[in-house]
Amino acid sequence: MDIIPAIDLIGGKSVRLSQGDYDQQIDMPMSVTEALAYYSQFPQVRRIHVVDLIGAAEQMAMETSTISEIKAVSQLPLELGGGLRDQATLETYDKLGIDYFILGSRAIMDVPWLREMVALYPNRIFVGIDCKDEDIYINGWKENSGRQIDEYVAEIEDLPIAGIIYTDIYKDGMKQGPNVERTGKLQEITHHDVIASGGVRSRHDLDALEAVGIGQAIVGKAAQDPAFWKGL
Repeated sequence: MDIIPAIDLIGGKSVRLSQGDYDQQIDMPMSVTEALAYYSQFPQVRRIHVVDLIGAAEQMAMETSTISEIKAVSQLPLELGGGLRDQATLETYDKLGIDYFILGSRAIMDVPWLREMVALYPNRIFVGIDCKDEDIYINGWKENSGRQIDEYVAEIEDLPIAGIIYTDIYKDGMKQGPNVERTGKLQEITHHDVIASGGVRSRHDLDALEAVGIGQAIVGKAAQDPAFWKGL
């Protein structure tokens, strides 16, 4: 199981939200640079998941300078999401050396645009699908897109993307475990790699995900707890 630690940014600081609620923000114990150094020691970590939280809500990149600093010191590839709504923004981050892009809200609502971006950056784009039950949410998880997960996944099945990051919003930041059943069912209906996100707490959760065919998991709060890494 590949573990992808998450660094969520607000104002240059590493924070976490609960269920995507910006009013439930807590600062993480480690700074961004401390977290990068800590995660880099574990062989299970293949890349780092970075999200510009205000960018996601405001629909534009807000943390470019911080992300540039992160890329300069990171020993691992970075996947970046939050506020990536146009080609110019992707080009900016591409020049900074960002390895992978996570496209969410616009990719959900504008599949022709997603196709154009994938043609420019094949196998470097993850599509972020953030759900409450079957409904996909957008714009920092604040709005129901009106799209259902199964029909959307079928629409992008032919694209050369890096994978699908699936987040159960109800589970995110709640320390209650991931939605193993739904994540596994999603993997069954697509040939794309599905990356689990939201609620992963322990080796037990990773084993449960692996049992339903998931090989990668994004880990947020738990990743800064040394107990999480013991026995992996």
